[in-house]
Amino acid sequence: MSIRGLYVGRFQPFHKGHLEAIKEILKEVEEIVIVIGSAQYSHNIHNPFTAGERLVMVRRALEEAKIDYSRIWIVPVPDVHLHMLWVSALEGYTPHFTIVFSNEPLTQRLFKENKYKVKKIRFYDRKQHNSTLIRQKMLTNESWKNLVPKSVVEYITKIDGVNRLRDLTKTDNV
Repeated sequence: MSIRGLYVGRFQPFHKGHLEAIKEILKEVEEIVIVIGSAQYSHNIHNPFTAGERLVMVRRALEEAKIDYSRIWIVPVPDVHLHMLWVSALEGYTPHFTIVFSNEPLTQRLFKENKYKVKKIRFYDRKQHNSTLIRQKMLTNESWKNLVPKSVVEYITKIDGVNRLRDLTKTDNV
């Protein structure tokens, strides 16, 4: 049986830090399940992109990076909002996995309590490569395109993602 790892993220948007994490994880496992978390949320300031849009971003970035797609599973998973049920709900959406890669303390705790091996991921320039900062840069017209893969920039441009985000700030502040 091959070793399959799990990596959970919201990917709002998918950035170079996420890509580097996936590359690192693939050095340790044969396959990786990439969970697009909070899949039911979109069109708000913290989650501007749909699960489908995020799936496209991830896939295009992996293709651009020439990562062997036969080693990848991408699965959107909605939030459960009951921590004691979250892991079992996630298991129902994903193929079997044996190790979880996460730096998020609650995620680590929940998987450890469910007897999974959990391993931290080395951050890739965390101060610059985080989705909150990238969304903020989009809103304030600062340089953000160098923080995400070229294919993600192209996709966000195609779906008018920056203007969507700006429109959402108007909606969220009403």
